[in-house]
Amino acid sequence: MQRKKKVRRLMAFLLLAAGMMIFFAMNICLGSVEISLPEIVKSMSGQGMDWTKGRILREIRLPRTVAALILGGALALSGYLLQTFFHNPIAGPFVLGISSGAKMMVAAVMVFFMGKTGGLSSVTLILAAFLGAVLSMGFVLIMSRRVEQMSMLVVSGVMIGYICSAATELIVTFAEDADIVNLHNWSRGSFSGMNWDNVKVMAAVTAAAFLAVFFPAKPLGAYELGEAYAKNLGVNIRILRMLMVILSSVLSACVVAYAGPISFVGLAAPHLVKSLLGTAEPVFMIPACFLGGSVFCLFCDLLARNLFAPTEISISTVTAVFGAPVVLWVMVRRRK
Repeated sequence: MQRKKKVRRLMAFLLLAAGMMIFFAMNICLGSVEISLPEIVKSMSGQGMDWTKGRILREIRLPRTVAALILGGALALSGYLLQTFFHNPIAGPFVLGISSGAKMMVAAVMVFFMGKTGGLSSVTLILAAFLGAVLSMGFVLIMSRRVEQMSMLVVSGVMIGYICSAATELIVTFAEDADIVNLHNWSRGSFSGMNWDNVKVMAAVTAAAFLAVFFPAKPLGAYELGEAYAKNLGVNIRILRMLMVILSSVLSACVVAYAGPISFVGLAAPHLVKSLLGTAEPVFMIPACFLGGSVFCLFCDLLARNLFAPTEISISTVTAVFGAPVVLWVMVRRRK
């Protein structure tokens, strides 16, 4: 029995890794200008490539694809932490209004400070998004102490999200600076416009958060079995819960700061990964969630760019199409 479980987990990781590599290759090859894999191999080996294709590859597609990989994993990991924290299968950064809070603060900083400072650094945007995420998370935590039913907590999160979205729309009406003409597109979610400087910062933030999540994997496993059980094993519940709040907020903030709010990835990816692995052990779920979120976002971004080319649709539109059925499936399965 144990051998079958090990084989299943190994096959799940191999499948996720293969899916990530396949969609990564498709994202850099397919588009309005097709670039074949042999051309990419020649370019990487120093044999040269057509100048236009080389620029498209290095300055547009590669940074965008790497960003989708990193941010997709970050979003799935954030969703996993929130579902573990609230013991709620439909908790997620988008559903609980955390992404909306981060979006509101980033929009405010971009509108009211970008024109005065002549530009904002990546760190500033992440800090603004983190502040918004923490504020929204704080409201959710306050509501969690006042309502007993988890369904009411989710409704509270949705209401917080609506309030933050309305505030964002109000803020955007004051946008006049030429540097923020794409604010509306960003607010709908998109991986376009990424550059290597963005990728370096998001990679550093996500890698640090990933390690900070992975090291307390055993206490997380005990927490999943109940707070009383975890306390009996000597787990400091207060510190663990605080760590989950901070890390989920950091991961959500990093995504929103660069790509805007992206729906359903943090909600759907952990459930799909758990079904694939056949286990909920954090030591396996944490890396698998990251891989699963990456695969999910790479696939959705590929469709967003190419489905109605040359028109590009928002990434949240595609993730909602594939993520919403997963939510319905989870709810039906829990009822059974």
